[in-house]
Amino acid sequence: MSDHTHHYYKRSRFKTRLPRDRMYLKSHYWILSEPETQMLRIGFTKFSVRMLGEMVESDFEVKAGADIQLGEVLGWIEGFKATTDIYAVATGVFQHGNDLLSSDPELFFKKPYEEGWLYRVKGEPDSEAMNVEEYCDYLDATIDQMQGVEA
Repeated sequence: MSDHTHHYYKRSRFKTRLPRDRMYLKSHYWILSEPETQMLRIGFTKFSVRMLGEMVESDFEVKAGADIQLGEVLGWIEGFKATTDIYAVATGVFQHGNDLLSSDPELFFKKPYEEGWLYRVKGEPDSEAMNVEEYCDYLDATIDQMQGVEA
């Protein structure tokens, strides 16, 4: 089931609605191009958020205006289930983290595609970014692997 703006995804006990206007990465980040600001807004997918659990706190080690490269550690995020580094999934100039997450960390878990985004960059996204259908195929393989299903 899909609408024009979202792709409905369900596999095993995991389901979500993935926005069609984003690119997705195997590292379970999403990238939204914002033409009006010429920036990229970046966040974790619902799959990634579910693995981390609700956010406890986060911080960025890079400052606004810093040049960043793909794969560079930008900061960290601590969830109830795990702590992980936040990586650059675009090359360019780091603009800022999402200040809303400090005052309302629940947005990270409850609205990862809306107000729960992580950071903005002025630059170019990872060339390995996928569209929503390709990401769903990747999610199928990931979930099957987690469940021990043979390909």
